[in-house]
Amino acid sequence: MNIAFEKYHGAGNDFVIIDNRSLFFDKKDTGLIAMICNRRIGIGADGLILLENDEQTDFKMVYYNADGNESTMCGNGGRCLVAYAKSLGIIKDNTLFIAIDGLHKATIDPNNNVNLQMKDVDDIESFNDDFVLDTGSPHYVKIVKEYTADFVNKAKSIRNSDRFIKEGINVNFIKVDNNNLEIRTFERGVEDETLACGTGCVAAALSVMKTNKNINSVNLKTLGGLLKVSATRVKEGFNNVWLFGPTAIVFKGKYQIK
Repeated sequence: MNIAFEKYHGAGNDFVIIDNRSLFFDKKDTGLIAMICNRRIGIGADGLILLENDEQTDFKMVYYNADGNESTMCGNGGRCLVAYAKSLGIIKDNTLFIAIDGLHKATIDPNNNVNLQMKDVDDIESFNDDFVLDTGSPHYVKIVKEYTADFVNKAKSIRNSDRFIKEGINVNFIKVDNNNLEIRTFERGVEDETLACGTGCVAAALSVMKTNKNINSVNLKTLGGLLKVSATRVKEGFNNVWLFGPTAIVFKGKYQIK
């Protein structure tokens, strides 16, 4: 059996995307999903995304981490899926789709940037001078003056700490210069650093906005490119949260199941 796929990336955050509107793909085969995402013996990706039909919206997003398990929302993955849906003729430049965390609006601008509305965030917890919040996926945000060579080990120790070991958490270290951030992210499910993380960028931006009430948008420099987040303040939280940035197709092909 051959599985047609396309590979996209958003700021270096890469995904294998499959058109599963006919529901042919075995979503219980976590081993297959992990194999496809494996960078040595598979296609290689931070995650796998299925595009499926939905009766109420333009399409449904089903997202899997690189370990093969279905996961929570992926911001850059959602933006890449919107670009893919346009390439299939499912949408034009505006869309409404559903993901595991609810409904998402998205637009594609004249420069082919895909801009994605994220979930509202009602609670940002202060934790050991850092921040814990859910932006569609759970995130830990730590502000640092400089990055250290052992970032991955430090992030892994937070992800595997007593509080977070059961459910897992994504860990972000950020350097802040007013509304310009540098960010590095360790992602659960990948269990390593990725070049970018959309929900992580949103978490970092909202954490900074919480501490500086004069800021309503943030520019983020990831290892894989530039992204932007804007939001509107509502009491202690935020709504109208948007993630802006480019996407690109990397290649397309067919994956043979032996």
